[in-house]
Amino acid sequence: MCAMPTQEQARLSIGELARRSGASVRSIRHYDAQGLLTSGRADNGYRVFPVAAVTQVRQIGRLIAAGFSLADIAAFPNCMLAVDGAAMCPETAPARRKLLAAIEAEMSALEHRRMRLRAMLVDGNIPAD
Repeated sequence: MCAMPTQEQARLSIGELARRSGASVRSIRHYDAQGLLTSGRADNGYRVFPVAAVTQVRQIGRLIAAGFSLADIAAFPNCMLAVDGAAMCPETAPARRKLLAAIEAEMSALEHRRMRLRAMLVDGNIPAD
């Protein structure tokens, strides 16, 4: 009789990981190449991932949606990717502050451009700085 694989022994193909996580196969390959995921090779040579990779891929997606780069994510503690919906740990505070400052600077620059364009629409001239 064949024993059922445990959670630790179970492996997912890249297609199954994509289906379960909602990410594209291309994204998963990219995350793996960047060292954000751990994959192995099945006997047939295909890439396989642990079941925990589903959570990791979802977390990577959330962090990217928040504006973090893959380099930022790679520098985060591993616990950030281990728990679905994990809270940001204190070690990530500098990266969060840096990202927030960049977003605020970008918003300020956009607001300045918006005001200039509005002035151009009203009087037809390019306002001086």
